[in-house]
Amino acid sequence: MCLAGLQDFQFRLTPNFPELAMEPPCDGALSPVARGPLIANSVIRLSAMPTATIKLFLVYGDPKRLRTAELSNWSGKAVAGPRSEFDGILAREESLQAGIYLLTGTDPETGKPAIYIGEAECIKDRIKAHLPKDFWNQIVYFVSKDENLTKSHIRYLEGRLIEQAYKAKRCVVTNGQNSGSKLPESDREDMEVFLGKVYQLLPVLGVELLVAISEKSQPGEKKRELLYCEIKGLRASGYPVPNGFLVLEGSEAVFTERPSVEKWPWPKNMRRKFVEEGILLDKGDRLVFAEDVEFSSPSAAAAVIHGGHANGLTAWKNGKGRTIKDMESV
Repeated sequence: MCLAGLQDFQFRLTPNFPELAMEPPCDGALSPVARGPLIANSVIRLSAMPTATIKLFLVYGDPKRLRTAELSNWSGKAVAGPRSEFDGILAREESLQAGIYLLTGTDPETGKPAIYIGEAECIKDRIKAHLPKDFWNQIVYFVSKDENLTKSHIRYLEGRLIEQAYKAKRCVVTNGQNSGSKLPESDREDMEVFLGKVYQLLPVLGVELLVAISEKSQPGEKKRELLYCEIKGLRASGYPVPNGFLVLEGSEAVFTERPSVEKWPWPKNMRRKFVEEGILLDKGDRLVFAEDVEFSSPSAAAAVIHGGHANGLTAWKNGKGRTIKDMESV
């Protein structure tokens, strides 16, 4: 429906989206930029979510401006928009309710994505206090349409979100300290359901900073086929992911770079960065990945492994020797 610039969209999510579950820690970020204490020893895992219908409302008809999002059969509601829409975002009646909010932008010191996660009994009043922080340029907040979120509920949700931000390792977490709240078992289960819906909506609203990079196949899910990149007796393994290509921990890369990096220095700069951050370990005659690393494409991954420009569509092959190019041409 479109009326006077207001647009209302509905679309369906398939069952392969992430959801909450518990499992041992899994590493796998492009760089371990999020450092800090964790809540308990549990790890939030994003696995298969149920199919859902999303109602996305574009208040001004522009998907980059003020928008709201709801899920079918869920009492929660999300409001999102850029900092430039600050007045309009806080003029909404939802901002007067209790809820959780996320401020996202770029860390001025490192140039990496940054996030602040908070809770408030009145979203509007709390967010105004964050105006002196200039790193953030986007805001998303979640409330309950039936207004049944208590202070303990939102503190619990805040703590779980902060925990996941540290675990995902996709961004700098600017919170000075962790939060959290103990809840009765029934309330805790209700909040876990609420949290699962939050994770389902965040990527749709442009926030992927809490999505874990490395994911294992779930029961009933088609097993991922590993691909291999081999050079000079060294071997790296990985597989395609929604954001590009994931190289797995233990993969090997050449020690000496190709002469071409002097003309096209990106692989050289990335390898140096990874070594400095402990992501690539110097083994004398080769480099070894200390954790899973997500790249924007198979070619970007192959370039770091080869020490210079490489065509990922032909460099990566499955166990039968078929390249990505061959498999995609079927």
